[in-house]
Amino acid sequence: MAIERKTKNLPPMAKYRQVDIADLKTGRHGKHHSLVQGIVQELVTLKPGSALEIPLVDVGGIGLANLRSAVHRAAASNNLNIETVADDGKFYVWRADSKQVG
Repeated sequence: MAIERKTKNLPPMAKYRQVDIADLKTGRHGKHHSLVQGIVQELVTLKPGSALEIPLVDVGGIGLANLRSAVHRAAASNNLNIETVADDGKFYVWRADSKQVG
């Protein structure tokens, strides 16, 4: 009976290993991070009324939906409001505030 009391007072065995938070990578860097960051950097310097034309065959196999999503996420984190359109194997992106009327 004395053994039962000792095991009842012990905390249950941990199923998962504990690690320090300081050792974790906290940023999200997917496999197309450098591509998306390059697009955002070009958007920052893009002249008003212009769009970037990105051939989909040049983006390393990333699908249009994933590319569009990644570019929107990266632009939002850089406080850029963008618009996109795609046709004929090309992806176009521009700053929404630089759209010309007329």
